[in-house]
This record gives sequence, C-alpha cells and structure tokens, in this order.
Amino acid sequence: MTKAVYVVGTDTEIGKTLVTGALIYILRKNGCSAVYFKAALSGAESIDGKVIPGDTDFVSSIAGIEEEYEDLTPYIYKTAVSPYLASQIENNPVDIEVVRDKFSNLSKKYDYIICEGSGGVTCPIADVNNRVYTLDNLISDMGMDVILVARAGLGTINHTLLTVDYLRNRDISISGIVVNGYRDSMLCDDNIKMIKKMTGIPVLGVMPFVDKKSDSFMEDVKKESEKVFEPKKIIECMKEI
Repeated sequence: MTKAVYVVGTDTEIGKTLVTGALIYILRKNGCSAVYFKAALSGAESIDGKVIPGDTDFVSSIAGIEEEYEDLTPYIYKTAVSPYLASQIENNPVDIEVVRDKFSNLSKKYDYIICEGSGGVTCPIADVNNRVYTLDNLISDMGMDVILVARAGLGTINHTLLTVDYLRNRDISISGIVVNGYRDSMLCDDNIKMIKKMTGIPVLGVMPFVDKKSDSFMEDVKKESEKVFEPKKIIECMKEI
C-alpha cells in the first residue's frame, strides 16, 4: 500500500517546495518509488506560450520525475493569489473529486507520495457546499499526517507554535519539523532548540540557506539534502493511505 505525507509551512514562501524536492530527491536517489503531488498551484509562469507551474517543475527536475505536470498538479493558475481566488478569477474552480482522482492514479504507480501544500495551512483552496474549503480540510479529508516546514530566523518560534497548535486542534498529526534557511548564528541555534523543546515534535532535518540566485542552486540543494535527510526517517514520517 502507498505511503504518503503532506508538507506544509508556517507561512507562504517558507521553503516548502525546496524541502519537498529535497525529500523526494533523497527517496528516489536511494531507489524508492516516490513522486510529487500538489493539488493546486497559483502563480504559474507562461514560457513560450506554455504554462509552467514553477513548484512542480522544480521538484520534477531535481528528483527526476517524468510525469505530465497536470497529473502531478491538477489545478494550475497564472494568478499569484490563493488557489481559491485564482480559480474564481480564471473561472476554473477546484473540484476536490478531481484532486482525489489524480492522487489515486499516482498511488497506483508509486510507493511513496509527498504532497506539497499551497501557502499556509489555512490557505483557501475551493468552495465546497458554499463553504470555504482550506488546505487543512483537504489534509484531514485525505487522512494525512504532515511534515511542517519552519524558517530558521526571527519570528519562527511564534509562527511555528501557532501552526502546531492549530493543526493539533484539527486532529492533524505532525510527524516531523524541517527547519529551513539555517545560518550559523546564535539566533538560529536557539530557535531550533526552542522549537524542539516547546513543541515536543522531532526535527527531521535542518536545511541550510541555499541561494536561489546561484547558478548551482539545484546541485547545492541536492548536496545539502544528502547531508541532512535519511530515507528511513523520511519514510517513518509517512503513513499508509
């Protein structure tokens, strides 16, 4: 049976895509049948007349996934707002049953699926029966545990604890925390120490800061992820679905 986990963040632009790509890269590098899934993506680019979902493209490239973008990310929007608002602007609402079907198709082909959330955990995704359907609704309905990505720098303790409390109140289990963007400093070291102590959740790994503007960005992510993550520990964070 397929095992899966959702990667979520304490905020948007927190490094979920980098961490998700790193986790899947490590699994696939070590011979695991692993794939990426993201229900809805906004802010896609148009290159040479083709819409490119940046997150899906990055993870596919770094992990060597050869699947059509639409099969990994059923809803792709150009407008850089929440998927819910983008779907209204572009007149293409998210159908949760389509999301489930696409996920189910992948589960028949792969042993491990790492899903990436959109924005923060309360990010609006769709309208279901005249109510706002958020990312945490989707995670809960799919019966998933989560890996929480938190930034290493200033403000992370507050954001992390609030997100942890929210997820716990929603009965969503957090199997591990990844601290992203680490720099060698007293602040970052203390933040990691406090997050461990105040949440009681194991830290799966600490990813150092990797410069996105570097020509070697993708190779740098691979190199650092090989130092940080172990396949066995990643798999232990996943549950059968």
